[in-house]
This record gives sequence, C-alpha cells and structure tokens, in this order.
Amino acid sequence: MKFTANQIAEILGGDIVGDGDIEVFKLSKIEEGEEGSLTFLSNPKYTPFIYSTKASVAIVGKNFTPEKEFETTLIKVEDAYESFALILEYYSQVKLNKIGIETPSFVSDSATLGDAVYLGAFSHIGSEVNIGNNVKIYPNVYIGDNVTIGDNTILFSGAKIYSETEIGKNCVINSGAIIGADGFGFAPSKDGIYAKIPQIGNVIIEDYVDIGAATTIDRATMGSTIIRKGVKLDNQIQVGHNVEIGKNTVIAAQTGIAGSSKIGESCMIGGQVGIAGHLIIGNNVRIQAQSGIGRNIKDNEIIQGTPAFGYNDFNKSYVYFKKLPDLVAKLNSLEKEIKALKEK
Repeated sequence: MKFTANQIAEILGGDIVGDGDIEVFKLSKIEEGEEGSLTFLSNPKYTPFIYSTKASVAIVGKNFTPEKEFETTLIKVEDAYESFALILEYYSQVKLNKIGIETPSFVSDSATLGDAVYLGAFSHIGSEVNIGNNVKIYPNVYIGDNVTIGDNTILFSGAKIYSETEIGKNCVINSGAIIGADGFGFAPSKDGIYAKIPQIGNVIIEDYVDIGAATTIDRATMGSTIIRKGVKLDNQIQVGHNVEIGKNTVIAAQTGIAGSSKIGESCMIGGQVGIAGHLIIGNNVRIQAQSGIGRNIKDNEIIQGTPAFGYNDFNKSYVYFKKLPDLVAKLNSLEKEIKALKEK
C-alpha cells in the first residue's frame, strides 16, 4: 500500500514542508530510513539523523526548525510521537481490513455471520456459531459448535476456539492460541489409574481482550473460565479451568495459573510466574517475574520470590544472602577466637 505525504498530512491534520506528492510504502526508524519510507522525530537526541536519513517523509513537531539543509519531506504536527502512533494504528486497520469468504473453507448451514466478515481459506465454522460484524478470521482457524464472537474481533491464523466459547467485541486472538480445551481434571481410581473428569463448562472472554500466540485457556469443569474486559495476555500463558482474571489485568509470557484461582482487577504479573490452584489474588497486585505464588495475596501487595513473600522483605533478605560467604567467614573466625579463649 502506498500513501502520499499529502494523504498522511490530511489524516494527521499536519502541514507539509517539501514534496506533498512523494509516496511512501513502509515505515522505518529515522536512523535506518530508506527511500520510500515514513519515519518520525520526537526525541531531540535523534535530531542529527533528520539531515542524513534517506526516509522520504518524516513526521516532526511544529516547533522543529532545521539548522541546515535536508532532503526529506516533513509533515509538521502538534505531537510527532502521538501522530506516528496514529499512523501505525491506521496502517494496521487498513492492512487487516479484509472482507469476504475464501475457498476452500467450511461454514455450517446453521452458523450466522455478520456484515463485512472475512473468513480465510481452510477455516472451519461449526454449527450454531454466531459471528458479529467486521470480524476477521484468518486461514486455518477452527471454531467449534455454539461459539459466539462479538463485533470487530480478530482471530489470526491457526487459532482454535472450542465449542461453547463466548468471545466479546474488539478482541484479538493470536496465532496458535487454544481457547476452551479440556481442563486438567483427573481423579485417581482404586487401581491407580487416573480417570478423566468430564469438563462440561466453557470459556467466556469479555470485550477488548488480547490473547497472545500459543496461549491456552481451559474450559471450566462446570460453570465458566472467565477473562474479564480489557485483560491482556502475553504469549505462551496457561490459564487453568475455572480461573477468573479481573478486568484490565496484564500477564507476561510463560505464566501458569492453576485451576480455580481468582485474580483481581488491574494486576500486573511478570513472566514465568506460577500461581497455585484455588487462590485469591487481590486487586492492583504486582507480582515480579519468576515468582511462585502458593498463598492468597491481598490488594495492592508487591510480591517477589519463590515461595513468594513481601517485596521489601525479599530485597532486604537478598542483601544478606549476597553477604552470606563473608558472614560465614566472620562466624568461623569468632568461633576460633572463642575456642582459644576457653582453652586459655
């Protein structure tokens, strides 16, 4: 896709300095700018690059005054960083704005598709599925029976949505995500063989949720596994059966949440955190990376360590831990002195 400097300036409400008809078809950092690319300047320390960049168009602040000659066409705006972010969003919307049903793909006769839907090749839409308006389903997506998907949601290639799952509006499900697989439910029998417990619940994902690539969310044993509005899940996260994650909570990669734990609102959970089952994590909790959580956490706590304990206590203990060899040496020396005194 190509855009002229004039078209970009119109989107941003900016002023052109240079050739308004020049075209760009890609984005670049200002120090790596190439012909045909669009870049931006917001950080003053990158100002020298405006005179050497090969980018065809650069977004700059209205207060930018060049000190020497340059070749790049400028678009002057109130806030260069904010405007460049707006262009990124606009470009993404245009790039993803596909419509129509590709072949081969399968759509059940009982499924309902809204307006302006895109369905990529080799995708499968099961029975009684209800898909909203402007939903984008990329190739090789599987959607099981009785699934509901709200308006403006995007499912990227290879996502698997099991039966009875409910997905809200304006969600993003990235490639390889698996939503609604059976929870890890087994019961030991008398002969030592683990018998599978049927998982008859579902998964509910509310509006404005992002699910990262290869993240898995298990269906509930009974009831629902619930991901509340505005939650952002990174790649390769495991969410167990009957878990509930409160709205606007963000969780980094490789975190595992065992079954039936409840996580509050607006929490921030670092990468590789392990959360045991049947726990309650309060609101506004901060859990540092690689922490192991085996107890309930109250609102507003900051947690680190395995097993995790208070953030400040952990830091104090870690100072002593680093000094442990010196402390042991001093202790040995004192023991020798005491022994010598006793002998005298």
